[in-house]
Amino acid sequence: MSGEPPHISYSPTQRAEPLSSPSHVAGTPITDRTQLVDYIASGEKPKSEWRIGTEHEKFGFRLDDLRPPTFEGERGIEALLKGLTRFGWEPVEEHGNVIALLRDGASVTLEPAGQLELSGGMLENIHQTCSEVGTHLKEVKTVADELQLGFLGMGFQPKWTREEMPWMPKGRYQIMKSYMPKVGQLGLDMMTRTCTVQVNLDFASEADMVKKFRVSLALQPIATALFADSPFTEGKPNGYQSYRSHIWTDTDKDRTGMLDFVFEDGFGYERYVDYLLDVPMYFSYRNGEYIDCSGKSFRDFMAGKLSVLPGALPTLTDWSDHMTTAFPEVRMKKFLEMRGADGGPWGRLCALPAFWVGLLYDQTALDAAWDLVKDFSIEERNHLRDGVPKHALKLPFRGGTARDLAAEALKIAVAGLQRRAVFNSKGADESGFLDPLVEFVEANETPAERKLALFHGEWNGDIDRVFREFAY
Repeated sequence: MSGEPPHISYSPTQRAEPLSSPSHVAGTPITDRTQLVDYIASGEKPKSEWRIGTEHEKFGFRLDDLRPPTFEGERGIEALLKGLTRFGWEPVEEHGNVIALLRDGASVTLEPAGQLELSGGMLENIHQTCSEVGTHLKEVKTVADELQLGFLGMGFQPKWTREEMPWMPKGRYQIMKSYMPKVGQLGLDMMTRTCTVQVNLDFASEADMVKKFRVSLALQPIATALFADSPFTEGKPNGYQSYRSHIWTDTDKDRTGMLDFVFEDGFGYERYVDYLLDVPMYFSYRNGEYIDCSGKSFRDFMAGKLSVLPGALPTLTDWSDHMTTAFPEVRMKKFLEMRGADGGPWGRLCALPAFWVGLLYDQTALDAAWDLVKDFSIEERNHLRDGVPKHALKLPFRGGTARDLAAEALKIAVAGLQRRAVFNSKGADESGFLDPLVEFVEANETPAERKLALFHGEWNGDIDRVFREFAY
């Protein structure tokens, strides 16, 4: 595929569009705001067609010195990608570099410092999701072992400095790398030193979208608390349980946060489009090149007044790409994307989609979850968002703690999955995938707190142990 543009072409059922890859949408020129609203609305699906798309990122490291692998070289990330083609993955190139892989509606892509991401296919249930993740990790381990590489699932790089992280040769990242320091202190850390697990979920109608958006936004800090696993920076405790989540508070206020307007009367597709139109642009992808549009207005683009592309009008491809450059706690494209969780081990990569499917894909559960959060004030929602990165389950809330809210949310999610009644070959439903989260709540102890206990105890302050003991 050398010389072809790096726009990744997905199958009709695949909607996972990672930060690392431009979207692939027909190049219809945009002349009216209604087209943008209709684009989102076109994601509506009947319940029978709702799917689950899980994405996760992980840190690579060289087994001998624990350093992140560079892109090039015998033990580089490109060599790993090429090695994975033996399993039927199709390479995608940008300027002669293999920067992504495609197979059966899924993709393997690279985050800015080489964090390896699986954007999974849109699947029917969590059993399939967990099987997909397991297959991917086995394939990666097969190739990584040959290259003397390992992979670690955590929310933040525990050892290496920002300057020690490599950069992948991708056009959009160079634009973002230049722009980030102008709008926040921690954007480059977000790009190079964080990993997450996310899930993309469908909606049936505008009203269904609104309810799911509100529930998931209000409870996103609870997911952050349950999955908190980024307590180290450069080999030392950083005072946070989810430092990854904290980083988003000083990345770029124009494109992050809790989106308080989602809870206002009249919220719907149009209001979200207006929000996106106010998010400054990063780039436009034209003729195989990324055009730097950082800080410029998509509204000006629609009026043909973009200074770097005089007279040009945006296409739906431009709009789809622009949608991926907003980073709120929950993001809407043609589906809703849950963005609050730190990366982690295999079991938690299955627990994250299980949590949200249990809450959002069963109507009784969705109603109960809405009852749980509907009277939260703006101040309370932001108190949860701002306090959870440091205190996680122990954050005080309404006379109790975030743990109490997590326990209630998990009960609703378990019951939702049990009502879905989707069984594996051994007769187990999907609710068992929530067991790790239930255990954290019962113990009142997050993954981050468990790693901190090891660091201060058995590891005797040696951060290198985390690579050996928690690698996939």
